[in-house]
Amino acid sequence: MHENFYHKIKVYYEDTDAGGIVYYANYLKYLERARTEALSTIGLSNLQIKDKFGAFIIVKSCNINYKKSAYLEDELSIRSFVKSITKTSFFMNQIITKDENIIADAKIHLVFVNNKSKPVKVPDLIFDNFKPYFCDSIKF
Repeated sequence: MHENFYHKIKVYYEDTDAGGIVYYANYLKYLERARTEALSTIGLSNLQIKDKFGAFIIVKSCNINYKKSAYLEDELSIRSFVKSITKTSFFMNQIITKDENIIADAKIHLVFVNNKSKPVKVPDLIFDNFKPYFCDSIKF
């Protein structure tokens, strides 16, 4: 049985355009916040990964599909899970919902790199702790 990581976001005025609709680029910020919080559930932070492993997690690619708009003061939930992992990277799916309605879904390719931007092996500690978030299919 896989687990999903859930993170809640409230839409603030600063996130929206003049019509009260979330500006499209802000969804990327929401996804980043959810990934950062997912790291904290396994006892790590981006700074600790840098200090402990000499590595950084970077986004190699992001494919996001916008399904519906989110609006000022909406309460959103971001569900994140690891789709697959390689020696130096992993693929994460993230789904933003409001009241069970999908607002956006994204497929993110994350790569571990050193300070020279060269790919490095995903640390075993991270691989082992992210195992509960591995998922082969999308289920609600």
